[in-house]
Amino acid sequence: MDGDRGQEEFIRQVLEAYRQTPGTTGTVRRADRALAAQLYQRGVSATVVENAFVLAATRRLVRPADAPPLATIRSLAYFLPVIEEVRELRVSQDYFRYLRHRLANPAPAPR
Repeated sequence: MDGDRGQEEFIRQVLEAYRQTPGTTGTVRRADRALAAQLYQRGVSATVVENAFVLAATRRLVRPADAPPLATIRSLAYFLPVIEEVRELRVSQDYFRYLRHRLANPAPAPR
């Protein structure tokens, strides 16, 4: 039963982070919940998933000002390639703290 509790906590943590990620609709669908459960079963840590959200959101934020606008992210599945990328990365957690700071304090757009 503790495994179930651990899975439920993981799903709650991941979905809450997804909901709060800039560029998402802020809505969780059944498919998102199922994907979060699959990530747990694959042994992906919540930290990896949250770092992937931060990396993807930062990349979307630092695009050129004249680039066409991006569509809103409507599915947790959007982040799967970035989750896999983060799993392979060998960088310090300081890098992701820096990205979180960037997201929280975006640079003003050039005039």
